[in-house]
Amino acid sequence: MKNSEKQGQTNATQTKATETKEIKNNAKINIVEPSSDAATDLNELFVDSLKDIYWAENALIGALPKMAENATSSALTNAILEHLEITKIQIERLEQVFELLGEKAEGKKCEAMAGLLKEGDSIVVETMPGAVRDAGIIAASQKIEHYEIATYGTLVAFAKTLGENDAAKLLTQTLAEEKEADCLLNDVALNTVNAVAAE
Repeated sequence: MKNSEKQGQTNATQTKATETKEIKNNAKINIVEPSSDAATDLNELFVDSLKDIYWAENALIGALPKMAENATSSALTNAILEHLEITKIQIERLEQVFELLGEKAEGKKCEAMAGLLKEGDSIVVETMPGAVRDAGIIAASQKIEHYEIATYGTLVAFAKTLGENDAAKLLTQTLAEEKEADCLLNDVALNTVNAVAAE
Protein backbone atom coordinates (compact mmCIF):
# COMPACT_ATOMS: atom_id res chain seq x y z
CA MET A 1 0.00 0.00 0.00
CA LYS A 2 1.33 3.40 -0.91
CA ASN A 3 2.04 5.99 1.79
CA SER A 4 -0.60 8.32 0.33
CA GLU A 5 -3.25 5.56 0.61
CA LYS A 6 -2.24 4.82 4.20
CA GLN A 7 -2.39 8.50 5.05
CA GLY A 8 -5.87 8.76 3.46
CA GLN A 9 -7.15 5.83 5.52
CA THR A 10 -5.66 7.31 8.70
CA ASN A 11 -7.28 10.68 8.01
CA ALA A 12 -10.66 9.02 7.32
CA THR A 13 -10.41 7.04 10.58
CA GLN A 14 -9.50 10.15 12.54
CA THR A 15 -12.35 12.12 10.96
CA LYS A 16 -14.84 9.37 11.83
CA ALA A 17 -13.58 9.24 15.42
CA THR A 18 -13.93 13.01 15.73
CA GLU A 19 -17.48 12.93 14.32
CA THR A 20 -18.45 10.13 16.74
CA LYS A 21 -17.05 12.12 19.66
CA GLU A 22 -18.99 15.23 18.55
CA ILE A 23 -22.24 13.22 18.31
CA LYS A 24 -21.72 11.88 21.84
CA ASN A 25 -20.98 15.37 23.16
CA ASN A 26 -24.08 16.81 21.46
CA ALA A 27 -26.22 13.99 22.86
CA LYS A 28 -25.09 14.91 26.37
CA ILE A 29 -26.11 18.52 25.76
CA ASN A 30 -29.66 17.32 24.99
CA ILE A 31 -30.05 15.24 28.17
CA VAL A 32 -32.80 16.82 30.30
CA GLU A 33 -32.45 17.05 34.05
CA PRO A 34 -35.63 15.81 35.80
CA SER A 35 -37.62 18.20 37.98
CA SER A 36 -37.72 17.72 41.73
CA ASP A 37 -41.20 16.15 41.51
CA ALA A 38 -40.44 13.91 38.50
CA ALA A 39 -42.11 10.50 38.37
CA THR A 40 -39.83 7.72 39.57
CA ASP A 41 -41.99 4.72 38.62
CA LEU A 42 -44.86 3.79 36.29
CA ASN A 43 -47.49 4.30 38.98
CA GLU A 44 -46.41 7.91 39.52
CA LEU A 45 -46.36 8.50 35.75
CA PHE A 46 -49.85 6.97 35.54
CA VAL A 47 -51.24 9.28 38.22
CA ASP A 48 -49.49 12.29 36.68
CA SER A 49 -51.00 11.43 33.28
CA LEU A 50 -54.45 11.11 34.88
CA LYS A 51 -54.09 14.61 36.34
CA ASP A 52 -53.14 15.85 32.89
CA ILE A 53 -56.21 14.44 31.14
CA TYR A 54 -58.45 15.45 34.06
CA TRP A 55 -57.42 19.07 33.46
CA ALA A 56 -57.92 18.58 29.72
CA GLU A 57 -61.45 17.22 30.07
CA ASN A 58 -62.45 20.05 32.40
CA ALA A 59 -61.02 22.58 29.94
CA LEU A 60 -63.12 20.97 27.19
CA ILE A 61 -66.28 21.55 29.24
CA GLY A 62 -65.60 25.27 28.84
CA ALA A 63 -64.60 25.08 25.16
CA LEU A 64 -67.27 22.84 23.64
CA PRO A 65 -70.23 25.24 24.08
CA LYS A 66 -68.29 27.93 22.19
CA MET A 67 -67.62 25.49 19.34
CA ALA A 68 -71.31 24.54 19.24
CA GLU A 69 -72.42 28.18 19.15
CA ASN A 70 -70.12 28.93 16.21
CA ALA A 71 -71.17 25.88 14.17
CA THR A 72 -73.95 26.30 11.60
CA SER A 73 -74.46 22.64 10.67
CA SER A 74 -77.16 21.19 12.92
CA ALA A 75 -75.46 17.77 12.70
CA LEU A 76 -72.18 19.31 13.92
CA THR A 77 -73.86 21.31 16.69
CA ASN A 78 -75.65 18.18 17.89
CA ALA A 79 -72.44 16.13 17.79
CA ILE A 80 -70.59 18.74 19.87
CA LEU A 81 -73.38 19.13 22.43
CA GLU A 82 -73.74 15.36 22.73
CA HIS A 83 -70.01 15.07 23.36
CA LEU A 84 -70.25 17.82 25.98
CA GLU A 85 -72.62 15.62 28.00
CA ILE A 86 -70.37 12.59 27.47
CA THR A 87 -67.35 14.62 28.61
CA LYS A 88 -69.09 15.35 31.92
CA ILE A 89 -69.55 11.60 32.41
CA GLN A 90 -65.90 11.02 31.49
CA ILE A 91 -64.81 13.47 34.20
CA GLU A 92 -66.89 11.54 36.76
CA ARG A 93 -65.28 8.34 35.49
CA LEU A 94 -61.79 9.82 35.95
CA GLU A 95 -62.77 10.76 39.50
CA GLN A 96 -63.69 7.09 40.06
CA VAL A 97 -60.25 6.08 38.78
CA PHE A 98 -58.54 8.49 41.19
CA GLU A 99 -60.64 7.03 44.00
CA LEU A 100 -59.66 3.47 43.05
CA LEU A 101 -56.02 4.50 43.23
CA GLY A 102 -56.47 6.27 46.57
CA GLU A 103 -55.54 9.58 44.98
CA LYS A 104 -57.18 13.00 45.12
CA ALA A 105 -58.88 13.98 41.86
CA GLU A 106 -56.98 17.06 40.75
CA GLY A 107 -55.84 18.48 37.46
CA LYS A 108 -52.42 19.47 36.24
CA LYS A 109 -52.35 21.85 33.27
CA CYS A 110 -52.20 19.88 30.04
CA GLU A 111 -50.06 21.96 27.69
CA ALA A 112 -51.07 19.82 24.71
CA MET A 113 -54.80 20.39 25.25
CA ALA A 114 -54.25 24.08 26.00
CA GLY A 115 -52.47 24.35 22.64
CA LEU A 116 -55.18 22.46 20.78
CA LEU A 117 -57.92 24.64 22.27
CA LYS A 118 -55.96 27.78 21.38
CA GLU A 119 -55.64 26.48 17.82
CA GLY A 120 -59.39 25.82 17.77
CA ASP A 121 -60.05 29.44 18.79
CA SER A 122 -57.75 30.62 15.98
CA ILE A 123 -59.59 28.53 13.40
CA VAL A 124 -62.92 30.12 14.36
CA VAL A 125 -61.44 33.61 14.01
CA GLU A 126 -59.74 32.78 10.70
CA THR A 127 -62.84 31.33 8.95
CA MET A 128 -66.07 32.87 7.73
CA PRO A 129 -69.27 31.65 9.42
CA GLY A 130 -70.90 28.76 7.59
CA ALA A 131 -69.62 25.53 6.10
CA VAL A 132 -65.99 26.70 5.95
CA ARG A 133 -65.97 27.49 9.65
CA ASP A 134 -67.77 24.19 10.33
CA ALA A 135 -65.03 22.34 8.45
CA GLY A 136 -62.45 24.15 10.58
CA ILE A 137 -64.28 23.31 13.80
CA ILE A 138 -64.39 19.64 12.77
CA ALA A 139 -60.66 19.69 11.99
CA ALA A 140 -59.87 21.23 15.39
CA SER A 141 -62.24 18.83 17.16
CA GLN A 142 -60.72 15.78 15.50
CA LYS A 143 -57.23 16.85 16.55
CA ILE A 144 -58.54 16.99 20.12
CA GLU A 145 -60.18 13.56 19.74
CA HIS A 146 -56.97 12.05 18.37
CA TYR A 147 -55.01 13.45 21.31
CA GLU A 148 -57.56 11.98 23.72
CA ILE A 149 -57.54 8.61 21.95
CA ALA A 150 -53.75 8.47 22.25
CA THR A 151 -53.87 9.50 25.91
CA TYR A 152 -56.60 7.09 26.98
CA GLY A 153 -54.95 4.26 25.03
CA THR A 154 -51.76 4.86 26.99
CA LEU A 155 -53.63 5.11 30.30
CA VAL A 156 -55.37 1.79 29.65
CA ALA A 157 -51.99 0.17 28.95
CA PHE A 158 -50.50 1.66 32.14
CA ALA A 159 -53.48 0.51 34.23
CA LYS A 160 -53.26 -3.05 32.88
CA THR A 161 -49.49 -3.21 33.47
CA LEU A 162 -49.98 -2.02 37.05
CA GLY A 163 -52.75 -4.57 37.67
CA GLU A 164 -55.34 -1.80 38.08
CA ASN A 165 -57.98 -3.75 36.16
CA ASP A 166 -61.00 -1.82 37.44
CA ALA A 167 -59.35 1.44 36.42
CA ALA A 168 -58.48 -0.09 33.04
CA LYS A 169 -62.14 -0.99 32.44
CA LEU A 170 -63.29 2.57 33.22
CA LEU A 171 -60.62 4.09 31.00
CA THR A 172 -61.45 1.64 28.19
CA GLN A 173 -65.05 2.91 28.24
CA THR A 174 -63.82 6.46 27.74
CA LEU A 175 -61.41 5.38 25.01
CA ALA A 176 -64.32 3.79 23.11
CA GLU A 177 -66.36 6.99 23.47
CA GLU A 178 -63.53 9.13 22.11
CA LYS A 179 -63.18 6.85 19.09
CA GLU A 180 -66.93 7.02 18.52
CA ALA A 181 -66.86 10.84 18.71
CA ASP A 182 -64.06 10.94 16.14
CA CYS A 183 -66.06 8.70 13.77
CA LEU A 184 -69.15 10.87 14.22
CA LEU A 185 -67.19 14.03 13.37
CA ASN A 186 -65.73 12.28 10.35
CA ASP A 187 -69.22 11.32 9.14
CA VAL A 188 -70.48 14.91 9.51
CA ALA A 189 -67.47 16.17 7.55
CA LEU A 190 -67.70 13.65 4.72
CA ASN A 191 -71.50 13.54 4.40
CA THR A 192 -72.29 17.25 4.46
CA VAL A 193 -69.88 19.90 5.66
CA ASN A 194 -66.83 19.39 3.45
CA ALA A 195 -68.85 19.23 0.21
CA VAL A 196 -70.72 22.44 1.03
CA ALA A 197 -67.49 24.19 2.10
CA ALA A 198 -65.91 23.24 -1.26
CA GLU A 199 -68.65 24.98 -3.29
